[in-house]
Amino acid sequence: MPAPTGSTIIPAMTYRDAPAMIEWLCRAFGFEKHAVYADGDVVHHAQLVYGTGMIMLATAHKEGEWSERIAQPDEIGMRETQSPCVIVPDADAHYARAKAAGAKIEIDIADQDYGGRGYACRDPEGHLWWFGSYNPWTAEA
Repeated sequence: MPAPTGSTIIPAMTYRDAPAMIEWLCRAFGFEKHAVYADGDVVHHAQLVYGTGMIMLATAHKEGEWSERIAQPDEIGMRETQSPCVIVPDADAHYARAKAAGAKIEIDIADQDYGGRGYACRDPEGHLWWFGSYNPWTAEA
């Protein structure tokens, strides 16, 4: 089987102000726009990439087959049931960039017992993210 060229598991997220969040995620976290399908301020589908990873996102709606099954963090006490984990080459530099852009640090950057360095933060709409240098694909068991 040939090696994959990108993610085969892609987190999908919704944002109330998806156009603004696309710009923020690119500026603060280093994502790049791969595709954005929008009508005005409504993003129907967007793909942002970081290395070989990708997230997909859209504007949060109150109605619809998908939206009825998704809650925004502020609707559920700022809790999450999942969180993207992004492997970064320099966790300290990424931490500084995210913090400077206004990310709310939830778990300060530190060396991790399992290897690498990492930290957790929230974006402006409250989604929880983990960024770290530990790469389970290349780490020795």
